Formats: sequence, structure tokens, C-alpha cells
Amino acid sequence: MGDDFDSFFDDTNFEKVSDDHDVATHGERLQEQQPVHSRRELRERRRKLSKRRNLRVIFIVVFVVMALVVVFTVRSVASRRGTSPDSQQSTAEALDYYDSQEGEEVQFTVNSGEDASTIAQHLVQQDIVKTTEGFLHAVNAQNAGSKLQPGVFTLRKHMSSASVVGVLIDTSAAQGILQVKSGETVSDVINAAAAASGIDVSQFQAIISAGGNSILPDEAGGSYEGWFEPGSYNVSDSSTTAQSVITQLVQARIAKLDELGIPEGQREEKINVASIIENEVNKDEYRGKVSRVIYNRLEQDMPLGMDSVVAYGNGVESSQLTDAMLNDPSNPYNDRVNKGLPPTPISNPGDASLSAAMSPEEGDWLYFCTVNLQTGETKFTASEDEFYQFRDEYKQWLAANGLDG
Repeated sequence: MGDDFDSFFDDTNFEKVSDDHDVATHGERLQEQQPVHSRRELRERRRKLSKRRNLRVIFIVVFVVMALVVVFTVRSVASRRGTSPDSQQSTAEALDYYDSQEGEEVQFTVNSGEDASTIAQHLVQQDIVKTTEGFLHAVNAQNAGSKLQPGVFTLRKHMSSASVVGVLIDTSAAQGILQVKSGETVSDVINAAAAASGIDVSQFQAIISAGGNSILPDEAGGSYEGWFEPGSYNVSDSSTTAQSVITQLVQARIAKLDELGIPEGQREEKINVASIIENEVNKDEYRGKVSRVIYNRLEQDMPLGMDSVVAYGNGVESSQLTDAMLNDPSNPYNDRVNKGLPPTPISNPGDASLSAAMSPEEGDWLYFCTVNLQTGETKFTASEDEFYQFRDEYKQWLAANGLDG
């Protein structure tokens, strides 16, 4: 009776274990369903089941811990390398965050030659952006390092760095910057300088009319034509004067001539030749050849016959020349009549034209003619007869394109 009573409770407990579907595997449940012949066998079976379940729990815990370690490590490395978009975004926002909205307008000046780091420091000093790091982050994000423009910009306090970068790379937003371009004349430059600086143009004209005034080298003969170096100049400073602007342009030209190795005493002549090249050439590949034509004609005591020179003397474009202008001997710049170089350069030549004036290509050419205005194709020859054939080819192109009349 006693054994039967104990067996009854052992069987009942076994049934409770075997019904535990949440933790037992299918194989374990099959094993549990096998008949048990003694309490010792039942206890042994329970011990084995418990051991397997504990091992399974330990395995799961270890797996979860390892997975968490891997995830943490990856995120940590990504954060250090700056590759996490979430991290980058939160960092950028923190570097740019202001409690208040954009404030009052301020004038901000970027001087020529300043790098992004220097600009960033000045922006922080004027309380336009919050941190230098935020501005440099925005510069890198927009790949704008080489696009930052010199000049005076209208900004606001407490701006986002991205917004500031957008303004500083916008050439139309820059104020107080004088842009001198290759091929421009003195008149072009001083008008642009007056507009950019706010100084009356008459002050520039007075200096030009006074001659060198200790600004120009003696070999320039008192003429500023050709002696203004192309480039960008900040003329927004309150201490800027007409004389300081002109001096800066001439000093920049002298520095460029030194850089190109054009010796003193030859500079006025080379600038003169280069200015003609600048106005006659439509493609870089022809600069050396046009330079050679000029020197060949000078050596053979021939008039240069360059329309750009005659046009400069009349204050018009080459396309506006009339027969009367071309035959007027009283115009000292009429190089169809007068031999030698014109009295002064006719524009501010760029580096390529100055280099061509120093190193003309080898050749016997005396004539050249553009035969296709669309492609710029220009032909060179030493024969006058062949030159007229080129002229006929040019006229045929004009007629074919409805431009002959």
C-alpha cells in the first residue's frame, strides 16, 4: 500500500513535468513519456532535464552578451571614425545650436587669401556662427574649401554654419571686390573699381591723368594701360583710396612680371606685344603663332595691320571699324598706316599672352586669318596670296551662315 501510494504521487509529479511544454524540447518530451519504474529513475531523469535546460539558458545568455559587445564595439569604432550618420548629425546640430533665432544683420569681410580656418575664427568672433568646428564641418560637407569668395557679405548673428557657407560661396553676394579681367582697358578697370569701392570715378581718373605719380615704373612712360594685374582685389576697407587701389594693381603686375622672369627694361615692350595677342587670339593654341607674326612684321619693317589696335585708338570694338577709321593717318594707333608697336599697350594682358610674348613659336608667318567664327579656326601663312585665299574662305563662311551683310 505504501509503495503504491508513493508511486501515485511520483507519477503525478512526472506528469506535471512532462506537461511543461514551454521549456521541454520535443525529444525531451518523448523521453519523459517513457514509463518510469522507480522514484530513483524519476529523480535521475529530472536531474538530466534540469542540467540540459540550465546549459541552454547559459548558452542563450552568453550569445546575447556577445551580440551586445559586438554592437557596442562597432558603434564605438564608427563614432570615432565619424562614419555614423546619426552621430554626425547630432554632432553638427550641437556645434551649431543656438537658443535664439537669427539676430541682427552684420557685415562680414573675407580678405583675399584667407583660408577656411581663419574665416571660421572671424565668424565666431562676430557671433555669426557658434563654433569654428561647426563651420569647418559645413565647409567639408559642401566641398566648399576652394569656393569661398573674398569680399564683404551681409550675414546675421546666430546663423547655421551651412547657411553661412552657402552665402560665402555665392559670387553675386560678395560686395567690395574688384575683379580685373584679362583684356580689359584702364577705363574698364577704374569704372569697376569705383563701383566696387564706392569711391567717385573722378578720383581714379585724376590719378590716371597725372601719369605715373611715383606708382608706375619709369619704362611705362606714364601710361597705366597694361600695368593692371588681372585678379580679385578687396576694395571695401574704410582706409581704401583711389591711389591705394591703383598702387595695389600696379604692384601686383610688377610681382607677376618678376614671377614670369620678364626683366626690367623689356617689360613695357612685352606688355605691349602681349596686349595685342590678348585681343587678337580666340584660342590659346594660337597665342605663340600670333606672337611670332608680330615679331616677324616688326623685323621686316611692316605695319602690324591689327584691327584691334586701330579699334583701341578709336574707342570702338573691332567689328565697329569703318573704312575712314582704317585709313586715318592721324590716329597714332592706326597700325595699318604707322609702323612699329602702338604708343602704349591696348589692354591688360593675362599670363598666357605675356608668356607668348616672351616665347613666340618658331615660324615664318606674316599673316593670319580666322576662317570660322564658330570654331575659331585660324590659319597662318607667310604668303600674301594665300592670306587672301583665307579671306575668301572667311567670306564664304559668313555667307553660308547668313552673316555676310
